[in-house]
Amino acid sequence: MSTPIEKLPPPPDREPDLDDDFTGTLSPHRWVPHYLPHWTTPERSAARYAPADGGGIALRIEEDQLDWRPEDAPLRVSNLQTGTYSGPLGSRRGTHRHREDGLVVRTETPQRLLWAPTAGRVDITVTASRDEGCMLAAWLVGTEHTAEADAGEICVFEIDTAAVGATTVARSGVKAHGDPRMTTDMAEVTLPFDASAPHTWTVLWGDGETVIGCEGVVLRRIPQAPGYPLFLMIDLFEIGPPGGHYPKTATVHRVRGWQFL
Repeated sequence: MSTPIEKLPPPPDREPDLDDDFTGTLSPHRWVPHYLPHWTTPERSAARYAPADGGGIALRIEEDQLDWRPEDAPLRVSNLQTGTYSGPLGSRRGTHRHREDGLVVRTETPQRLLWAPTAGRVDITVTASRDEGCMLAAWLVGTEHTAEADAGEICVFEIDTAAVGATTVARSGVKAHGDPRMTTDMAEVTLPFDASAPHTWTVLWGDGETVIGCEGVVLRRIPQAPGYPLFLMIDLFEIGPPGGHYPKTATVHRVRGWQFL
């Protein structure tokens, strides 16, 4: 007997608090085009991007792009995020202390809360990469600007190139990181289509629950949610040694977000 399909609720009947189809130049009032810039240096954290054919923004990995940190090589990334926060130079305070191997602030970064909801809904329309060694991902991560424990993450999706085909397998769920109130709960979900065509992911969170879906269908319902400000991050990674054809790309077509009070 097949499992009934659970549909996502429609978006709120009001204008989004964040709405960007990336027409024209990238808005500095919505996006920081760097990947966690406080843990590295500007020339390594800077995103590569360009207008996409048919609209949206193409995140790019280019042949001359530097690794995010020398210690993490080979790892290159182009990322957009909706704010920044760090402690002073040399400290371990900063957004997304996602590793235990000695991340320290190398570039002191001012606090910028461009969009950092504590509960809400986000719809993200993307085209995943088919380029060798790439991963397209979207996360909501604790800003940590008020408390180090506010470090949990909602992983909307992580899509490896190798998992894209007639059907696509993605990783989705929540990660506790430094938040002792949360428990990591990640799972693989199967999409019944080729994710290298445009498709829309949705996440709703608040009141202790996170719901993640794609193309209007609920994929995961998780009985926990971060209850503090989160930055949205959308990124293209090249994981592993450089190879294949450049530039490697993935497209973000549109992002809409609503903050719930």
